[in-house]
Amino acid sequence: MPLYIHVLACAFGLGSWVSINGLWVELPLIVNVLPEGWDLPSYLTVIIQLANFGPLLVTLAHKFCPGRLRENLVIYAVLSIGVVACVLLAVFWKNTTMFIGQLRSTAFFILTFFLALVDCTSSVTFLPFMMQLPAKYITTYFIGEGLSGLVPGLVALAQGVGMSKCVNVSHVLDNITDSEPPNFTVETQYLPPNFSTEIFFSFLAVMTAISLGAFLILNLLPRTFELSTENLVPDSDAVATVCSGFEGPVDPNPKTNSQEEEEKKQIKVLFPKPLHSGYQLAFIYFMVVWVNGATNGLLPSVQTFSCMPYGNMAYHLSAALSAVANPVACIIAMFFPKRSLVFLGVLCLLGSAFGGYNMAMAAMSPCPLLQDTPLGDAIIVLSWIFFTGLLSYVKVMVGVILRDRSHSALVWCGAAVQTGSLLGSVIMFPLVNIYHLFQSGDICNTKCPL
Repeated sequence: MPLYIHVLACAFGLGSWVSINGLWVELPLIVNVLPEGWDLPSYLTVIIQLANFGPLLVTLAHKFCPGRLRENLVIYAVLSIGVVACVLLAVFWKNTTMFIGQLRSTAFFILTFFLALVDCTSSVTFLPFMMQLPAKYITTYFIGEGLSGLVPGLVALAQGVGMSKCVNVSHVLDNITDSEPPNFTVETQYLPPNFSTEIFFSFLAVMTAISLGAFLILNLLPRTFELSTENLVPDSDAVATVCSGFEGPVDPNPKTNSQEEEEKKQIKVLFPKPLHSGYQLAFIYFMVVWVNGATNGLLPSVQTFSCMPYGNMAYHLSAALSAVANPVACIIAMFFPKRSLVFLGVLCLLGSAFGGYNMAMAAMSPCPLLQDTPLGDAIIVLSWIFFTGLLSYVKVMVGVILRDRSHSALVWCGAAVQTGSLLGSVIMFPLVNIYHLFQSGDICNTKCPL
């Protein structure tokens, strides 16, 4: 197994979700600049859901034109779009336009849509391409996919966050007389981070370009690494069950019916179909809908309201460390899998409790509990880390359970994921942007009762 192939597979997986993960961890700096302010995350959750148009097109192409869609060309296109969008974002992310009487971050929203389109489409194109390589390389690809969340979070921690200070600013009116004193107001000023947002977006462009370069080399390699059932079946439960959910390349020498039946019997012996009652399956799918609705729609929409009252540093740490908690939870699930539905239900309940605390602090914004205290800052940061980590573990294990059950169960799992994410985003958008149930504040001017 050449080492450089593992490196290329890892670098290829790095481009799967690096752009969107990077946007989320950079929000603590962006919300202080763009006119949407604290409402910005609720817009992003809706835009990301709209970007599922990409994987829908790919799925329909596979359904109605089987064998005609060239996935390598789709991957070239989406990664190239990702590089260009990151470069344009570094240049134009501050640009605003007037829309319905209000300033809007039009350029930021449009480029975010294209970045989300790239990352969402990667879910249905990258892994099928990796099926052309031996099974052991797929594990390396998943490591790279995990790094797509870990690396932006670590870079954001190195970037730091602009600390704020309250300063008196004088405003002198044109018609004021010399005898009248100038008018002073208190304004919040943010100190610059270690490096700018433009540099961070340029870093995302470099990461996406590395993924594109790795794919280019992998695609041009001689096809000595063909898909082999001899490699797929004996390797490991995880890899074999992943492969069962996708269509492999067309075999030029199709097997006879007796050979296919014999192989199916062998696979059934190796991987017996788990038995779950109807109530257990309903509980599993409910967890899928709820967990994805909470992590992809409900809570991200109000993270600013939950964390910003505690200060920019609390928000920065919550965003960066929760982004790191996601791949860490996936790694833990890889080495310490636990399929007990009772155990997963308890973890789901605990994660939801942390999410409930985060939502409660958002509802109390701009005056949440323990504001302006180190204990309050620590609790909100830890609450976001445990919320993300626990529910990420549940997502992985529930996906493994359904993946091992059948292909149709995996399809319904994907539908439940998208349903939960869409419901969470659609529910929170009007609550945040139309009914304004969550109130923003200013660190220097908000007066909270003692």
